[in-house]
Amino acid sequence: MAKSKYQAPRGTFDVLPEAARARARVERAAAAVFARAGYEPVATPVFEDTELFERGVGHSTDIVRKEMFTFEDKGGRSLTLRPEGTAPICRAYVEHGMHKLAQPVKLSYVGPFFRHERPQAGRYRQFHQLGVECIGADSPLADAEAIGLLADLLAELGVPGVELRLGSLGSFEARQAYLEELRAHLRANEGELSKDVRERIDANPLRAFDSDDEGTQGVMASAPRLVDRLEGEDAEHFEEVRSLLDAAGIAYEIDTTLVRGLDYYTRTIFSFVCDRLGAQSEIGGGGRYDGLVEQLGGPPTPATGWAAGIERILLALGEEELETGDAADHHVFVASDDAAELRPRTIAILGELRHAGLTAQTDLAGRGLKGQLKHADRIGATHVVILEQGGSAQLRDMESGEQRSIELGSVVAEVTGGEA
Repeated sequence: MAKSKYQAPRGTFDVLPEAARARARVERAAAAVFARAGYEPVATPVFEDTELFERGVGHSTDIVRKEMFTFEDKGGRSLTLRPEGTAPICRAYVEHGMHKLAQPVKLSYVGPFFRHERPQAGRYRQFHQLGVECIGADSPLADAEAIGLLADLLAELGVPGVELRLGSLGSFEARQAYLEELRAHLRANEGELSKDVRERIDANPLRAFDSDDEGTQGVMASAPRLVDRLEGEDAEHFEEVRSLLDAAGIAYEIDTTLVRGLDYYTRTIFSFVCDRLGAQSEIGGGGRYDGLVEQLGGPPTPATGWAAGIERILLALGEEELETGDAADHHVFVASDDAAELRPRTIAILGELRHAGLTAQTDLAGRGLKGQLKHADRIGATHVVILEQGGSAQLRDMESGEQRSIELGSVVAEVTGGEA
């Protein structure tokens, strides 16, 4: 067999037909999961102005300091191959005036990303991610829905040994006192820290939790935990996210050491890990980033989202067959006249409908019932389930306008007429 003197650059790879078919099955499954929840596809350029990542991701992050592929074009502009997807999507949200649309704007994406890190199994310098961003909703329900989408995708693909780790970073303002406490702890033990952690005590002390240095790990074992110091609205938000995950039947573990590698995260953060992947066990993760859109020049805009690595998913699956289901021809909107009190029931019904293969959405923008019905019509819902106090519910046929009482335990059968 002839052998070319040219090879793919270190840390990259060619996707041959058999691997491409496996990837396509993952992408089809993701597209179906995203569509059922009303997330629409978006694509951004492979390279962006370098300043977008320096400003959005953070100067003190490993991504910006060490891992970006940055180059100067013929016009003398500094450009960077995108290392992550959230900052480019938020840039597009601002640039195209998407804040003027009905909120939240729910977007999904898939594509290649680039980081100059040490290549290893499932982690390459060119890698592929899929993910979602829900921009314009501050409700804990948006956090729980986003987490549920990744849980559903991994379950639908049959990824084994998956565990959800959950944490909170609080708001930017509220965590300043904690960061000073953490810096004091690090300075008191500075001699035992790695050089990299010592250099970032002022700029990014949270990164010490991610260090694999033995001395640093010893120091962090007794470090104060941010989750233990959440107060007020931050504590309430985290508690409601937890209660909604409980209502949806999504198991999780609180991880008091969990941090993310990007500076824009606020409040809820999470990571799905797989025991098949060894020390580098994360398949996907994300969280809330309420300040990023404003930081990039847009209006104050809450948001949440996540990304998952396609190579990581395939590595976790090994040789197992990927199976995906087909979506049924029904689009259900779950509405209520008291969103806060009925949220646990809402998230549980959404899960039931989506697991049955139906498209199902709910209000994430705090609309009144009349506004929810209008929004359901706008997005093409065929049916609306209206939750009421005391456990009762109404089912509205959006084409005929007919409305009748139903039992919540038979929502899928009522919507499908027994087809599901």
